[in-house]
Amino acid sequence: MELPGVTNVDEAIKIIGQTPTLEFKKERPESKDTKAGLDPSVKQPSPDDIYEPTGLTGRFLESARLEFDSTTREPYVSLKFNKEGAKLFAKITKENIGKTLAIYLDGAPVTEPVVRSEIIGGSAVISGGFGGKNGAEEAKVLVGRLNSGALPIEKLDLLSTQTIGASLGKEAIGAGVNAGVWGLALVAIFLLVWYRLPGILAVVALGIYVVTLLALFKLIPVTLTAAGVSGFILSIGMAVDANVLIFERMKEELRGGRNISDAIREGFSRAWLSIRDGNTSSIITAVILFWFGSSLIEGFALTFGLGIIVSMFSAIVVTRTFLLAIAKGENDGVMKFLFGTGIK
Repeated sequence: MELPGVTNVDEAIKIIGQTPTLEFKKERPESKDTKAGLDPSVKQPSPDDIYEPTGLTGRFLESARLEFDSTTREPYVSLKFNKEGAKLFAKITKENIGKTLAIYLDGAPVTEPVVRSEIIGGSAVISGGFGGKNGAEEAKVLVGRLNSGALPIEKLDLLSTQTIGASLGKEAIGAGVNAGVWGLALVAIFLLVWYRLPGILAVVALGIYVVTLLALFKLIPVTLTAAGVSGFILSIGMAVDANVLIFERMKEELRGGRNISDAIREGFSRAWLSIRDGNTSSIITAVILFWFGSSLIEGFALTFGLGIIVSMFSAIVVTRTFLLAIAKGENDGVMKFLFGTGIK
């Protein structure tokens, strides 16, 4: 488990230890008989005598939100399950209509509502216990704990700790950014020398690509770790690769005798299939890495995947629009030179 921004080891251990265990339990078939047959003055049934596990735990939780009752203004926590959890919750509520379904947090019941009907859509509510002076703050803390990683009921054991200083992370990110700047500069020089006018337009399109991607990182938001910077730089290479494929196809069409406008359209059309197939396979790889990888791998996969999607827009839309806007006349004279290569 990685905890970016936490510099105190004791604080990190406390955060991990406070990660709540969430579980839904249903009435045992014999629970009513158990409760009815006991003398309250002698013994009270324990929660385990009344409820049994349903299999629905925190590992199915997708998100938790703090909300307020529109009538009483009391805070409550709304839960949203993932697809698998939604199906399981619908099944549990359908089979237990008229019975109590208890929501347990850290081994203790926090609310015990009666199921009135089957609940589809994968939503549930933790209410009650938040009505005091600090009720809203308590509910907010609970939401934060749940969203940080509500877990099944297994116990957490601390095996080891490791602290990575900010200076080391700063140096790694700085080196990655420096490499990216130099790489982008060298690629821009190559495009300008080898492809002349299309190369100039490709460099402009790459600039738009970088600005658009950084804006997305800000809006989502995405924290640029060293792995994330690596994914970003690699996606720039994919963007350049798409432009190279397009320009080479254009050169073939120009050599075949087409005018510049037709060569541009045909070049993009012929290059599109290769770009589409190559980028689709890369996007699938990024999705797999994001889904199954650790938090460090997720950062790389996210920036890489977003970069590929934006690079396709940059190459197919931005560069194409620029080229068609200036493409006039036949492939001769000045235009032949501008659409030629660095050595021909």
